[in-house]
Amino acid sequence: MLNAEEFVRLRQSDRSEDYLRAANESAEKEVWLDIIQRFPEMRVWVAHNKTVPLEILALLARDEDPAVRSFVAMKNKLSSELFGLLARDRDSSVRERIAHNKNTPLEVLRALTEDPNEPIALRAHQRLRGL
Repeated sequence: MLNAEEFVRLRQSDRSEDYLRAANESAEKEVWLDIIQRFPEMRVWVAHNKTVPLEILALLARDEDPAVRSFVAMKNKLSSELFGLLARDRDSSVRERIAHNKNTPLEVLRALTEDPNEPIALRAHQRLRGL
């Protein structure tokens, strides 16, 4: 299990095996919260981790940085609530990620067909036709 300092060290390393550990190793919920609080520049990499719990993703889905929310929107394990929240995001790059996410619920894709951003609406239409 990772601690906050080790996660940051692994993520900032030039070694690919360290980067992979940062992307794949798990940590306690308190460690993720510690990283978010003490190392805010690492929030996007917390979202990138494959083991990060849904509770932490829910927090990051409301982050001020659209890059963080975009990484969250790529996660396949999102709840229906988080898919819906991110599909209504003010940033089009976040909504676009939801339109591309293979696990986006049908009702969310249907809503995205009405998105004011034409490429997002088109992608949602394409996804619905392909199902």
